[in-house]
Amino acid sequence: MYGKLDVYDWLSDVPESVLCPDIVEVKFKNTRKGFFSNSNQLRLQRGDVVALEASPGHDIGIVTLTGDLVVEQMRKQKLNPKTYEAKKIYRKAKPVDIEKWHEAIALEHKTMIKARQLSAELKLNMKIGDVEYQGDKTKAIFYYIADDRVDFRQLIKVLAEQFKIRIEMRQIGARQEAGRIGGIGPCGRELCCSTWITNFVSVTTNAARYQEISLNPQKLAGQCGKLKCCLNFELDCYIDAQKDFPNTNIPLETKDGTAYHQKTDIFKRLMWYSYDKYNTMNMVQLSVDTVKDIIKQNKKGIKVNKLVTEFVAEPKKTLEYENVVGQDSLNRFDSVEKPAAKKAKRKFRRKPRKNNPS
Repeated sequence: MYGKLDVYDWLSDVPESVLCPDIVEVKFKNTRKGFFSNSNQLRLQRGDVVALEASPGHDIGIVTLTGDLVVEQMRKQKLNPKTYEAKKIYRKAKPVDIEKWHEAIALEHKTMIKARQLSAELKLNMKIGDVEYQGDKTKAIFYYIADDRVDFRQLIKVLAEQFKIRIEMRQIGARQEAGRIGGIGPCGRELCCSTWITNFVSVTTNAARYQEISLNPQKLAGQCGKLKCCLNFELDCYIDAQKDFPNTNIPLETKDGTAYHQKTDIFKRLMWYSYDKYNTMNMVQLSVDTVKDIIKQNKKGIKVNKLVTEFVAEPKKTLEYENVVGQDSLNRFDSVEKPAAKKAKRKFRRKPRKNNPS
């Protein structure tokens, strides 16, 4: 898909400064972007299709950002706008360029299927996940996944003879492949890796442990087969909330027996204990402060009489708005008359007027 990882230009209504460099951000297929020099002083806007310098030949891309925000994007990627050697933008794409570009896009899927067949014939332990053609159809980038180092020199020769183009092989990870292919996640929205995530941070099972999530690999794995990236989104909040929590591996010693930790509600600051380590029956609810006090007493050699369930009173919800007039009620047009009154009204008949004999 073309058009992922868009950036909102919050400086679009601000006039450009005089010192703004003539650098434009251009996007290509999926997650690939680049910064190019507008040396010809073209009037470029977001969404313009441009022909730009490539190695070799030229490529076609879509302008995503112009102005001062491009400098901020370069700093985000640790690039110096003053020393960065940007390639040039030649011109706005002509109809002939766009037509050739669309022809190249149409060849990508067929090329990927054929390349997979050729790699299987050569018995290479790799998977070609995507193919991206250059705008002038003289070069193609083959994105592949491999667990080990792959000697694909023979594959490059076969691909070059088959498609008569220059071949570039680029290795990507499983998360990057999911971002390039795209899809819908279990939350019902488009995958984060294909919409806004630009750098992938490692995700471990400790993130699920901190958030009290069951370690079910089928539910924790994303479409890439790795742990879901969203496990890291709220991890810092959970870590901060548990800073003063006692260690769950420490049992509570009482006169009735030893109580073991079963589960925790982090944000309500509640912990549940039971006298059976492997059974969750007859759990006792305790606050975090109470558990800490019991642990202190146990360290002094004092056993608590018994664990008493603490009921935390929930605050009463106060209505911010109250409909006093009743104008917003759904049944405001219904009749409020009683059924008996209706019957009485039906029985009443007006007496006929007597005509004057005169």
